[in-house]
Amino acid sequence: MASISKSNFDFLNKLAKNNNREWFTENKALYESNREEVISFADEVLELLNTHDNIETVSGKKALFRIYRDVRFSKDKTPYKINYSASFSRATKLLRGGYYIHIQPGNSFLGGGFWNPSSPDMKLIRNNFLEFGDEFKNIINAKEFVENFGSIEGEQLKTGPKGFDKNHKQIELLKYKQFLAVKRFTDKEVLSDDFVKKVNEGFQAMRPFFDYMSEALTTDSNGESLY
Repeated sequence: MASISKSNFDFLNKLAKNNNREWFTENKALYESNREEVISFADEVLELLNTHDNIETVSGKKALFRIYRDVRFSKDKTPYKINYSASFSRATKLLRGGYYIHIQPGNSFLGGGFWNPSSPDMKLIRNNFLEFGDEFKNIINAKEFVENFGSIEGEQLKTGPKGFDKNHKQIELLKYKQFLAVKRFTDKEVLSDDFVKKVNEGFQAMRPFFDYMSEALTTDSNGESLY
């Protein structure tokens, strides 16, 4: 079973204290060896995901984000990220949502959902809430979802969206602009031998949420496919 070693966390901690090109160049070989470990971990996450979902991402290496930061439009000019992160896309337009894992000492988590839905997608989601909002609430209030994620996260409007009844019973759902499920891990959990299993279990717990959203985003008001 693939795992994340303490030496990898040690490298990230040192990088956080020496976030400059000279130090990174001197320690490039150490970075490459640690990165290979993370690729192996991501490969196993991908393999496990494909036992219960249909994933478009073809390899752990493809899933992994680059460690180099784009500083062109940022006030923070440090050249390197101090974490590893990877994303896994679901296959076909009918399977919506995506999986994300972030590994960083003191700030490790997995997540999934809908970061900034397009205007057409947001309209479909909100119209679906008008009729089936209670079904969505049942999903996010279910024991397994709450134990893993607590509640849905994401930015919200201060008042209801334009064109919707401000007194509608689903007004709190209608205020959401993002729909995210996030599960956080301690460093001890990340460094445990069964961390990859914990990640997969967290991703599995997202499926009812993803299934609801996929149907909302791929069917019309009559339940007919949009594709």
